[in-house]
Amino acid sequence: MSKTNFEFLDALGQIARDKGISVETLLDALANALVAAYKRRPDAAEEAVVTIDPESGEIRVYGQELDEDSNVIREWDDTPDDFGRIAAQTAKQVILQRIREVERDLKYEEYAGREGDIVTGIVQQTDNRYTLLDLGKVEALLPQAEQVSYERYEHGARLKAYIVEVRKTTKGPQIVVSRSHPGLIKRLFELEVPEISSGAVEIKAAAREPGHRTKIAVWSNDPNVDPVGACVGARGSRVRMVTNELRGERVDVVPYSDDPVELIQSALAPARVREVRLDDETGTATVIVSDYQLSLAIGKEGQNARLAARLTGWRIDIKSETQLADEESGYAGEEWAEGEWIQNESGEMVWQPAEGGTAVSATEWSQGAEGAEEVPGAVDETAATSTETASEPVEPAASEAAGGDEGSEGSSAEEGSA
Repeated sequence: MSKTNFEFLDALGQIARDKGISVETLLDALANALVAAYKRRPDAAEEAVVTIDPESGEIRVYGQELDEDSNVIREWDDTPDDFGRIAAQTAKQVILQRIREVERDLKYEEYAGREGDIVTGIVQQTDNRYTLLDLGKVEALLPQAEQVSYERYEHGARLKAYIVEVRKTTKGPQIVVSRSHPGLIKRLFELEVPEISSGAVEIKAAAREPGHRTKIAVWSNDPNVDPVGACVGARGSRVRMVTNELRGERVDVVPYSDDPVELIQSALAPARVREVRLDDETGTATVIVSDYQLSLAIGKEGQNARLAARLTGWRIDIKSETQLADEESGYAGEEWAEGEWIQNESGEMVWQPAEGGTAVSATEWSQGAEGAEEVPGAVDETAATSTETASEPVEPAASEAAGGDEGSEGSSAEEGSA
């Protein structure tokens, strides 16, 4: 082995150790590059192969002649006299390029398949489109759509995020993370609650409005473990750690149940539910609560009801006891016309009866309703007026008639006595 070849192999081995790349990978990349360099020569064979002895570092070029089936039928040594100089020029460029490619592949393989994991990064850059997090060897992209609206990410701050996608690009892996994904809640609880990591407690469902409130339904696979207590922790210590990481977002932990009624009652906590009526055909759950619990069950701007619906998968209609009583007393036994409001050709909303017939416009509908309300009043007033008119002269007439009869009888009695 010449001194030059020894120095070449020694340098190659050192690079391989520093970058975590095998020597064979670098030698293969160099051999392929040398084949391309050889074929640029005017007297080069159409087919050739380059061999590099890993022990001595000797480089040889062999020209090849192939048949129609690409089988080698003749091979000869066609190493140029100045090929050592060509190899030296090519080696540096090829090795550096191959090192970059291998490093990109290693970084991608490290994060490929990790969608759904949680990572901790340091905020490097923030603008209106995205925030960059330094994960160590790579950077993660936190798009605006995956951010929590009110959160502000200061440069140098440590941040936990949820991996939603890992893309392979020419510049290396692109890791897309999220702060608003419901999966972030599950991963944070796994970090804080050993019972979840061990499988004793399981998060069955989660519903989240990022930055405001989250509900999770938990289930215990161990009858000796309270799932809610395990997640909340002593004096709320565990759930507080999750809330702090989410910068004050409220987290409700409720017990999971296979019974939809029990699950809906738990999901609407802290409100107390009196009754749940399920309609399997429409997927609607009518929830009855006390009057003073109605606003609590609905929540601020309907937030509690929305989260409960997402958590349970049911469409939830909340009514107070008074509202239910009014509906049942007011509408019981009434027959309603069947039909629907549709838009006609001119764009006007009309009522189309289910049994067919002429459609009624909204104006005609309202006029008909007003007329129906006015008719009974008019009849009653006329009847009252007629009654009053008829009753006024009746009493005097009766008196006069009675007086006249008495006078006639008196006259007849006098005449008789006379």
